[in-house]
Amino acid sequence: MPQMDMPLKELQAYQGINPRPVDFDAYWERALKEMRETDSNIELLPSKFQTPGAACFDLYFTGVRGARIHAKYARPRHSDHPHPAVLKFHGYSGNAGDWNELLSFVSLGYSILVMDCRGQGGSSQDIGSVRGNTFNGHIIRGLDDAPDNLLFRHIFLDCAQLASIAMDLPEVDAGKVYATGWSQGGGLTIACAALEPRVKKLAPVYPFLSDYRRVWEMDLAKDAYAELRTYFRHFDPQHEREEEIFTTLGYIDIQHFAERIKGDVLLGVGLMDSICPPSTQYAAYNKIKSPKRAEIFPDFGHEGLPGLNDKIVQFFLGDY
Repeated sequence: MPQMDMPLKELQAYQGINPRPVDFDAYWERALKEMRETDSNIELLPSKFQTPGAACFDLYFTGVRGARIHAKYARPRHSDHPHPAVLKFHGYSGNAGDWNELLSFVSLGYSILVMDCRGQGGSSQDIGSVRGNTFNGHIIRGLDDAPDNLLFRHIFLDCAQLASIAMDLPEVDAGKVYATGWSQGGGLTIACAALEPRVKKLAPVYPFLSDYRRVWEMDLAKDAYAELRTYFRHFDPQHEREEEIFTTLGYIDIQHFAERIKGDVLLGVGLMDSICPPSTQYAAYNKIKSPKRAEIFPDFGHEGLPGLNDKIVQFFLGDY
């Protein structure tokens, strides 16, 4: 079998190399405390897009540091009892997508919420100020400031806050809230289910935001991870702070969240992925202690994985 990373047997044992900060747990408990003390101030506004079977809303809430976060919310129009809900997270720099993409889950009797990540391609605000680079690159945003100001800290908290909001909706069965996403969306799925462990099932697909040092050592700090190289070239050209930088990035490295997950997990991975290398995905997956399985596509990279969306639906339905 051709390979661009480790052999599969090694992938299945790999534990990652990016440092885990010694105060990682305390850092995230402090972050969660800030999130819980934030008044969500939820607004639910009917969207212009409506269908006979789906009621569609623009949902807004206030996340940490005062940013207004937007999510598209669609639910079955005629449902007289609490039903499951799906949280969906988009790829890096993208947005919640078109309304019609939500309708397949609504047709199954599920509600679905798709969040716009702050500062990316949708309607959510990014109002936080930090010292250091803000031109582009959300991974490195806040890296020269206090670790509590890392942008992905706030985005991870937005995901957990949205999950909590979904669970409090009267039409949603709080015990049947699921999460999914591809690439950045896969990374956010893992972070969400770790920070809100009541998420019952999660289906991350080739998750981004994992094992940054491994990406660097594979010379794959390009494409989605290009900002790592940009940061070193501009701000640490001789790598005098390399250990410090990768340790700080460890606060937002999804592999370090994995042990917190309680829900069942279905991972989708393409073994020829040069954008989010398989080893970085397995660094997180191998640390998950809850029931899990991986759907492996040996000849596929960071692209559509045939049949996987169907398997995710079956996984959420409980028939898989």
